[in-house]
Amino acid sequence: MRKKVILACTQCQSRNYTTNINRSNQSERLEVRKFCKTCGEHTLHRETK
Repeated sequence: MRKKVILACTQCQSRNYTTNINRSNQSERLEVRKFCKTCGEHTLHRETK
């Protein structure tokens, strides 16, 4: 059972990326360092509701 999630930048709150995660294996929110084209640098992106 995979769920589609949206990743948002923690600095500018821009929603840049979408990905799929397996909810049965992961109970907490996903956090990944990715490139934000709005900020122009690599920042921490977190899963949104």
